[in-house]
Amino acid sequence: MPFIPNTDADREAMLAAVGARSVEELFSDIPADKRFPKLGLPEGLSELEALREIEAMASRNEVASKSAWFLGAGAYNHFIPAAVPALASRGEFLSAYTPYQPEVSQGTLQAIFEYQSMAAELFGVDTVNASHYDGATALAEAVIMALNHGGSGRPRIMLPAALHPEYKDVVRTYLAAFPVEVEEYAGEPAAAGADARTACVVAAYPDFEGRVRDLSGAAEAAHAAGALFIVSADPIMLGLLKSPGSMGADIVTAEGQSLGNAMNYGGPFLGMMGATQKFVRKMPGRIVGQAADHDGRRGFVLTLSAREQHIRREKAVSNICSNQGLAMLQATVYLEALGKGGLRAVAELCWNKAHYAAGLIAEIPGFAVADGEYFKEFVVKTPVPAASIVEKLERRGVMPGLALSRYYPDRTHELLVCVTEMNTREQIELLARSLEEASV
Repeated sequence: MPFIPNTDADREAMLAAVGARSVEELFSDIPADKRFPKLGLPEGLSELEALREIEAMASRNEVASKSAWFLGAGAYNHFIPAAVPALASRGEFLSAYTPYQPEVSQGTLQAIFEYQSMAAELFGVDTVNASHYDGATALAEAVIMALNHGGSGRPRIMLPAALHPEYKDVVRTYLAAFPVEVEEYAGEPAAAGADARTACVVAAYPDFEGRVRDLSGAAEAAHAAGALFIVSADPIMLGLLKSPGSMGADIVTAEGQSLGNAMNYGGPFLGMMGATQKFVRKMPGRIVGQAADHDGRRGFVLTLSAREQHIRREKAVSNICSNQGLAMLQATVYLEALGKGGLRAVAELCWNKAHYAAGLIAEIPGFAVADGEYFKEFVVKTPVPAASIVEKLERRGVMPGLALSRYYPDRTHELLVCVTEMNTREQIELLARSLEEASV
């Protein structure tokens, strides 16, 4: 029996309120032949037939595990230990309720607390929330935090020119209703040029093209102008290089997909955000703290913000904020499974393999690799249009990277290559040979 919440008396009262005598009269403006159109659906399939059809459609997808995969640009092919999905898919987590009631949510609350503790150490900040939709929305929320902190007298937002183009779009969309000026700067963030009208300076660490920017002096320069310093980071790289917090960042954001979450056709991803203690009550999302009950037993509760901060428009820090619980949990299991040494090993593999690949490609006649320090990704200048190289090689089972003309129409001869710990030496050497063959 379908659940129909409205009684006959309810419907009559609603119809009377809008001045209609019947449901038919309510919909009389819709032509009769348009009210229940034939959908033209095919005959129903059996379960077996439906599965075969779905599998046939799925087989047309490009799968990272079945090819030499060098595509990154925001979604990364990293190894996920079997323990990560095995633990995260347990019924206790899959069926967990929102953690507002601590008496029935201790498991979820403890998982969030452990995630926040590890992420805070990784970022080098005092606290981390849980969490945002993805890295782009986390960055946009951080920019709004800076605007709220600076007040109406600081309408200038400074973004790096080499920030991921989609992150720029998300930030601009979030700020569409704000009287702000979004400006882009090139080069190192310390020389961005913050002034008395600047709310924040954003740095990408690394940037969209894989370059590792020098963050030294950037926080001091921003703070001297009264602005905040925000860093959008790669969490895998933070297992190897200095944390943004240790270099003075006020707010750190990241895309957590690399931490134990599959690419999943682009989502769900995990937006990470951390900040210094000064901004802990200004952060959107949930923060879990450790407490003790009447008998002194350890317990976990949401802390430092009221529930109204998330659900009441007039009191909300953010009206678009979600605890990506399962993605956060997988990141937690991943970090605990690898530990500090394991995360550093993954980062070192990404660094060394990317530089090995860049060295091979730079030796190919007609190809050149962009200068500078880079992590995991680097730009290759190609003798023929990069889009044509991608089209040729993907048919051979080699996904060579992203043709930058997708985002920059004038950069037709540039390819963004991504190398992670998943790429074997044989695959890297295959990529080099394939690029040379495809350029002929």
